[in-house]
Amino acid sequence: MQGVLTGFAVIAVVIAVGYVLGLRGHLGPQGREVLTRLAFHVASPALLFTTLATADLSVVFSSRLLVTALSTVAVAGVFVAVGVVRRWGVGRTTIGALCSGYVNSGNLGIPIAVYVLGDASLVAPVLLFQLVLVTPVAVTILDLSGGGAKGPLWRRLLTPLRNPIALGSLAGVAVAATGLRVPAPVMDPLTLIGNMSVPAVLLAFGISLCGSTMPMRGADREPVLLAVALKAFGQPAVAWALASGVFGLRGAQLLDVVVTSALPAAQNLYTYASTYEIGERLARDAILVSTVVSVPVLVAVAAVLG
Repeated sequence: MQGVLTGFAVIAVVIAVGYVLGLRGHLGPQGREVLTRLAFHVASPALLFTTLATADLSVVFSSRLLVTALSTVAVAGVFVAVGVVRRWGVGRTTIGALCSGYVNSGNLGIPIAVYVLGDASLVAPVLLFQLVLVTPVAVTILDLSGGGAKGPLWRRLLTPLRNPIALGSLAGVAVAATGLRVPAPVMDPLTLIGNMSVPAVLLAFGISLCGSTMPMRGADREPVLLAVALKAFGQPAVAWALASGVFGLRGAQLLDVVVTSALPAAQNLYTYASTYEIGERLARDAILVSTVVSVPVLVAVAAVLG
């Protein structure tokens, strides 16, 4: 329990440092963007590759992946049902459904997995499921609803596979599956680069908190509240029920799946909303509020199950 709280304290301190950097402008107006790009395109793929290349694939592809998939479908389905009844529209409902079950496994998931769960590979099943399956389905729905940039459908569906985090994860899984041993002159630089991922992500997140406007105002208040409730409370509750009641997970395995399910909505969902010009405020507010609410939820989960 003490180790879990220490892990959250470490994360909070680094985020606070990022917030101070943002207030004082030490990294300039592009500081957050540079850190985010560094983490997304270079450091996080390296971290996931080096972690997964030596991981036990029986842990990656296990009942935990099924729990993640089922809990995501469950909460997204609830939002879709309410969206249909309330007539929020296909595109807006799709964005809200994503905010209800698409967890921030890349930005916050990796540091939490490292400092709280002790293993970055534990977020890999969530990353692969979301990037390889959920994202293509959501993009297809948004395309068919009339939004977004035009172009060949096959090319848009392959976009997640050009995602550097997805590529790093898939490459690591491929190495582990084939049993190849990556030479030290290759693995050591990748390990060094990967070590930048966690601090870069947390500092960038801290900077992003500067100047944020008050959320949950206007016409999007109701869908935002629903998305946050499903994301912060519904999904971890469903994951706990499935993991413990159906799959019989206990101890560290149960903690892993519930913690990953309790992560807030992913920040890249705002990118999708902006690209398709639909539900932008819904995505922004749901991401911000779910991130704030997730802190006490994650601490409570760790205290009860840790």
